[in-house]
Amino acid sequence: MAKQLDFHTIREIFTRFQAAEAEPEGELNHVNAYTLVVAVALSAQATDAGVNKATEKLFQIADTPEKMLALGEEGVIEHIKTIGLYRNKAKNVIKLSRILVDEYGGEVPNSRAALYGLPGVGRKTANVVLNMWWKHPAQAVDTHIFRLGNRSGIAPGKDVDAVERAIEDHIPTEFQQHAHHWMILHGRYTCVARKPKCQACLIKDLCQFEDKTQ
Repeated sequence: MAKQLDFHTIREIFTRFQAAEAEPEGELNHVNAYTLVVAVALSAQATDAGVNKATEKLFQIADTPEKMLALGEEGVIEHIKTIGLYRNKAKNVIKLSRILVDEYGGEVPNSRAALYGLPGVGRKTANVVLNMWWKHPAQAVDTHIFRLGNRSGIAPGKDVDAVERAIEDHIPTEFQQHAHHWMILHGRYTCVARKPKCQACLIKDLCQFEDKTQ
């Protein structure tokens, strides 16, 4: 684990991220808040590309909780069976759809506590939805952010909660809205797990990772 970078270095890192891509976007396809919740819930232990492939036709016929309930659990399974843990995920999609219809009038709530109450929705899922749909500066820490935060010194921490707190505490306010997307994309495509692409990295001179590749 690298040491926490100082405020000025972190500001420079995110200034560079912003200059390279001012409005980074998540890669999960969705058409509204409901399909975003479903997509993020399905993405646990699965790739965004795999989820997008599975939901392409699903969201064409079931883009509201009412339509998803009409499709039924077996109907959901038919669409998402290429995704890991698909049976349990299909069950959760139907359960969360029922709760949204019965308790929220078919609308997705915009509070973290309410989102937590939905089956299959954990802290990461709630934070993604809050950030992407309602533009809250919520930080969803996945494996890419955890790796990048610890390697670079941007946001070191022993677990995802510690990394989330480090992001909130050390990244300047003006970068909080897009911070997790910049970090996810950098971790996914440049600071990869096995052979990080250090020579192509726009923050290599600021990063504390000791085993940089040539």
